[in-house]
This record gives sequence, structure tokens and C-alpha cells, in this order.
Amino acid sequence: MLPVVALIGRPNVGKSTLFNAMTASRDALVADLPGLTRDRQYGVARRANRPCIVVDTGGLVERADEIERLMIEQTTRAIEQADRLIVVVDGRAGPTPQDHFVAQLVRRSGKPAVLAVNKTEGRDAESAAADFHELGLGEPVAVAAAHDQGVVDLLEAALAGLPADTLESGDSADGSEDPRIRITVIGRPNVGKSTLINRLLGENRMVEYDRPGTTRDSVLVPFERDGERYALIDTAGVRRRARIDEAVEKFSVIKTLQAIESAHVVIVVVDARDTVAEQDASLAGIVVEHGRALVLAVNKWDNIPSEQRDTIRAQFIARMSFADFAPVHFISARHGSGVGELFDSVRRAYAAAMREMTTPALTRVLEAAIRSHPPPLVRGRRIKLRYAHQGGRNPPIVVIHGNQTEHVPDAYRRYLINVFRKAFDLTGTPVDVVFRAEQNPFAGKRNPLTPRQRRKRKRLIQRAKR
Repeated sequence: MLPVVALIGRPNVGKSTLFNAMTASRDALVADLPGLTRDRQYGVARRANRPCIVVDTGGLVERADEIERLMIEQTTRAIEQADRLIVVVDGRAGPTPQDHFVAQLVRRSGKPAVLAVNKTEGRDAESAAADFHELGLGEPVAVAAAHDQGVVDLLEAALAGLPADTLESGDSADGSEDPRIRITVIGRPNVGKSTLINRLLGENRMVEYDRPGTTRDSVLVPFERDGERYALIDTAGVRRRARIDEAVEKFSVIKTLQAIESAHVVIVVVDARDTVAEQDASLAGIVVEHGRALVLAVNKWDNIPSEQRDTIRAQFIARMSFADFAPVHFISARHGSGVGELFDSVRRAYAAAMREMTTPALTRVLEAAIRSHPPPLVRGRRIKLRYAHQGGRNPPIVVIHGNQTEHVPDAYRRYLINVFRKAFDLTGTPVDVVFRAEQNPFAGKRNPLTPRQRRKRKRLIQRAKR
């Protein structure tokens, strides 16, 4: 599971700017689930040696009014959920009584913490951080979040010493040696997640398997269906069959993000009786951003009158158009109708996410795509795409080498994604196409030969050989 790092500090020290720099995002993922305030923002940082979940919190103040007390309560919850803390202070203002108040809360929590001295741009880092030793939080780390200075070093300092991810024997980071298909089921409350989970596990099954040692008490529940081995990643701590219905509904954003990251395939469950909510689309969007294979399940379809089904189906597909690669199933988890087809899509999406694609095969598909629809001209010169190879799995990544690749338009990139998806049957998984520019052999040389000079030199060499 991904470790959790919480950013805390008094107001206006630059926590949100640091959050955006760490997650390399413009729009932070905002919690919109019951019991969680929208004042906390969640994102995944991938800039250090290992990824982690970053939580941005509201400012802490000692003498708090009613609203500020709620912010303190939410920050306290974030501290409890975190594996590591980053205390952010303003390097230009120097230590303040509020900083000492925050430091006291951190020491009381007992959680490992790193002190980040922000806004140090244009100043000597050591002198800017020197005054903050008095907070008693160890060696300060100077950063300038607004200019992306020191951010990666800060992340690595915060994550230092954490144990490696605890995968079971035979597992690997991308699941290439794991014979089980890992499935996560997510969705808004009351859409029927727990009913579907019970249906996936089998009505008469007692859940006895529990894997301790993960920070969030997440559980990997193995099961079999039609001779295929699966593992359900449950984020609510399934321990007894009787508690599944109660516990599975209590999704937190952190647990949901961790479960998505650990999955091969994510099933997003939507209630057919409701219009597709913004939160439904947001959950599916998070899965796409994480690059996980996706299957959409519209539940409680048995309760929809036949005359309304076409309208609901069209509205759903239109709202989820950004995930048009994902198969859509209209099911009844309670009665089991459509669940078998759901499994078929899960298997197909998993196979697509883990597919091996050889360099010759990828290059042939690329060449055919270029012949059918050449890249555009850039300043009168054609973009040249020469060959392609696979850069990763889960999700599949295609790396294309050529000239002027930095000028490839987004529309042409989407065209190539669709071509590769069709050629290699990559249904159900996001596909990423990455462009790499070839090195210019004359780069850095003062006087490279002109074409005319090269021809003249060639003729002279040929004469000399005679």
C-alpha cells in the first residue's frame, strides 16, 4: 500500500503550493465522501524514489474560532491516518508562536516528521533554515515550493526509512508474476458495492483471510470463479462475513486511492436509479489518472422500467465519454444478472493491461498508422516517427522515437492511442503514448558540415581511393 504523508502547518506558509508541486497537479483531488471534509485534499506524488499519497490540510491556529476548530479536528484526523508528517513553515517570517504550537502537536502525535522551511528562494538555504532548529523537529529542509526547488529532496527525506511495500510471495510491482487478478470495487455509498462484493466472493463464503501489517488495515481476499484465481482488495478491513455490509461502505479517500493503486482492475459501481453524479465521474477519472484497467457497472438495473433504459444508457455513456475504452455492464448485484459478463470484462481488461507487445509489431503498427494518416508539418518540415517499443505495463506504455516529437499535437497522439488499442485489443485499460526525440549527432558542434560540404568531402574520398 502507498504510504501517506500529511502536510501540516499554520495558515499561509505554502502548504497547498507544496502539495501541487509534489503531486505535479493543477487540480488537487478533493474528498467528496461522507464523513470527510472537503478542506483536506488528496493526491499521489510520484516524484521521489517511491510513490506516496499526500494530504493537504487546513491551517492550524492555537486560539481557534468555531470554523478553525473544525479545521484542527480534520488535521488531527489526517495526522492519525498518516505514516509521515511534513511540517511546513515560512522561511521569510522566521519561527512564530503558531509554529511552536504546530510543533507541539506533532511531538504529541509521536509520528515521524520532517520540517520544511518554505519560501527560501533567493536566500542562502542554511541561514534561512537555521532559526527553525528551535522547534525541535530535527534538521530543517529548505524548499521553495513556488519555484519547485528542493521538493523531491523533501519527499525523499520524508519517506526515508519506511519499509518496502509488502507484496506476498510471488508478487511483483506490476503483478507480472502474480497469478491472481487483483480487483478493487469502488463507488458512492448505497450504490450496492457490498452486495456486489458478496456476489463476487460467493453467497456462502466465510471470509477468513486477513493480511496484517499494512498501514491502513487493507485486506487481500482470495477467491476463485470458473477456475480463475482472483484477489479482492477490500479497503474497509473485511474480517467476518457478517460485517461486510457494514464495513465496505466506509470508504475513505486515502483507502480508495491505495486500493486503486494496488489493483489490476477497478470496478466502478453506479446506481442506475440516480443520474450519473459528479462524484461517479470523479471516481472513474481517478482510476484513469492512475492508469488502472476499468470496468463500469451500472447496478440495480432490474429496478429500471424498460421504457427508461435507453435514455439512462445514453446519459451514462455520454457522461463517461472520457473513459470510452471501458466496458459498461448493466447488472443486478442482488439477483446476479450480468455479473458473469462483468467477470468476462475483468479478465479481458486484465489481459489488455498486462499485454506484451514486441518492438517489431509496435513499429509495424506505427508505420501503417503513419501511411494512413501522416503527422502534420511543423514549419514546413514533417514530424518523423521512426520506431516504437513497449515502455511498461499496467497500464500499457508505448514509447515512440523520432524527430520533432515535442511538436506532436494531442489530437495525433489520441489517434495513435486508438490505433494501438485496436491493433493489440487493449480494451478496458488506459494506454499511454510517450514520445522521445532522437539525438542530433551534430548537437554541440561548432561548425557541422553543410550537405554540400559533405558531398564534396565524399567525392574527394572516392578520388583518393582510386
